[in-house]
Amino acid sequence: MGFHHVALATRDAAATHAFYTEVMGFDLVKVHVGPTPNPGDGFSKHFFYATNTDVDDDTAGDRGAAKDLIAFWEIKCDDIGDNYEVNINKAAGLPGWVNHIAFDAPTREALDRHRVRWQQHGHRVLEVDHGFCTSIYLEDPSGNMVEFCLTTRDFTDDERAAATQLLVDPQPGFEADPTMIVHEALTST
Repeated sequence: MGFHHVALATRDAAATHAFYTEVMGFDLVKVHVGPTPNPGDGFSKHFFYATNTDVDDDTAGDRGAAKDLIAFWEIKCDDIGDNYEVNINKAAGLPGWVNHIAFDAPTREALDRHRVRWQQHGHRVLEVDHGFCTSIYLEDPSGNMVEFCLTTRDFTDDERAAATQLLVDPQPGFEADPTMIVHEALTST
């Protein structure tokens, strides 16, 4: 079962829209505007992007379907104010890599297309080979980590058997460091 959508707050709808359409390559598909809970106090915009927009990645015929969405809330409300924290890691007091959103890249070609698009938009891109998947990472305008991830192999029976044991082990051994590549921006921002 996949996610229908994930929703995050933003204080800057314009910057969020530019990032998720231009840099990520997603399509804006729906905006719902409604009042906040206290009548007359303000309004909210809840806007949704289809993430399944790459025609070359559409193996199931779901391109642009009303699923696999990411959504954002921009809130204009006196009770909430305009200085609410939108970076989920910063709000939790965690490093920026902890809470993040990973989008599927079904092929190496798709992962490379996303990386090059990011580079063309002036971003330096970190690529990490995790052994079972390869990922590229970037922060959105709110400081939230986004990722495109390519699964490169199935999990082995040994990995599956060890997973529960590792999960409950109070002093687990470390795995080898992953291979990392930094891809420089192709343009300056």
